[in-house]
Amino acid sequence: MTEDMTGAPREPGSQWYDHEAGPLVRPYAMTGGRTKPGPTGVGFDLIALVTLDPGAPGADDDIGLGPEHRALIDLCRTETQSVAELAAGADLPVGVVRVLLGDLLELGCVVVSRPVPPAQLPDERILREVIEGLRAL
Repeated sequence: MTEDMTGAPREPGSQWYDHEAGPLVRPYAMTGGRTKPGPTGVGFDLIALVTLDPGAPGADDDIGLGPEHRALIDLCRTETQSVAELAAGADLPVGVVRVLLGDLLELGCVVVSRPVPPAQLPDERILREVIEGLRAL
């Protein structure tokens, strides 16, 4: 028989926490205490699209990825997803997902497509004039 954190005996294979307690591993432990993604300081918008790189390691490859990293890779394996979708699918806080995605980006496991900033989008007035010009043809 083994002991739980309080020193009380418990049966092998039994859990020492209840389901309402939440996850056993806290977010800061998943990221190694980091709050910003990687040394490159890349920011990930909620709507940034994440795609698995075709040359990404498989689930069995040993490149030092944690279970949370592997969960994100598995979620991206089926289809391109946004950062928000990955956070929901992995049941992790968005801040944690951003840090983990920074790790995966540096390892070359994922490709991130960032949204176009509003300042770089074409002016709506110009687009309306183009449409009117095309209709006049």
